Amino acid sequence: MGLGARIRITLEMIKWEHSIFALPFALTAAILAARGMPSSFHGLPSLPTLAWILVAMVTARSAAMAFNRWADAGLDAANPRTKSRAIPAGQLSAGFVLAFTVVMVAVFLIACSQLNRLTLELSPIVLVVLLGYSYLKRITRFSHIGLGLALGLAPCAAWVAVRGSLDWRIALLTVIVTCWAAGFDVLYACQDMEHDRQAGLNSIPQAMGLNAAFWVARALHFVVIALLPWFVTFFHLGPIALAGMLFVAILLLYEHLIVSPRDLSRLNAAFFTMNGVIAMVFFASVAADIWLGPLFFHQS
Repeated sequence: MGLGARIRITLEMIKWEHSIFALPFALTAAILAARGMPSSFHGLPSLPTLAWILVAMVTARSAAMAFNRWADAGLDAANPRTKSRAIPAGQLSAGFVLAFTVVMVAVFLIACSQLNRLTLELSPIVLVVLLGYSYLKRITRFSHIGLGLALGLAPCAAWVAVRGSLDWRIALLTVIVTCWAAGFDVLYACQDMEHDRQAGLNSIPQAMGLNAAFWVARALHFVVIALLPWFVTFFHLGPIALAGMLFVAILLLYEHLIVSPRDLSRLNAAFFTMNGVIAMVFFASVAADIWLGPLFFHQS
């Protein structure tokens, strides 16, 4: 099989298009960080900064997903739901996937070096979280928080990429994204409850059962909904952003209406479609508030 075909299969395996989950939150943080900066253009970071943020985001996620597939190859082969993935199915070798991971890490570090010094200095911590998540399921039932944090670091990293410094307010967005992602990962893990028990892997569904897992996911998403108004307040956003956060809350509630412990048939719709929409609505409402809000409302 040629290199091009193997790369195509790798991109399909890691579902690189699902970068949409974290990317809108990173872009949200980027435009929030640029707001008020003398070097910003209409509230946007410079084009080179935006470009390197995009490169860093896509390569970081690609490295994390490829490493996860490499680390879990044996587990995937034993799981009926995942045995058709590229490595256990023999479409890709473990060595090729590991080499792809190394290349993605290298490009990620190059992107960080092109942003600012603090971004590069913090990049090893980001990599530890992104790559370390793959082993958390072997250690703790709370591995979902690790996945949530892997996505939750995206806005914090984007803020640092633009500002070159940290701000306590962006930690709130990190908590929101962490709880959001951890909640949907708990739901997604419900599909593998029986397999995890047989394989000795840890997850909240495996440890607590489906009903309790759904309540944990609901609690995590309730935290998200409760923090959304504070996010609007702390960043001095206006009515457009507030309306967007209300829509995000409604979408989260709807997500929990279309799946239940007794019916997981629409779980993929909740996990992929709904969460992609939520991320895009979040970004679009904040961007519209920053760029259009002053035209219609008196905002500070």
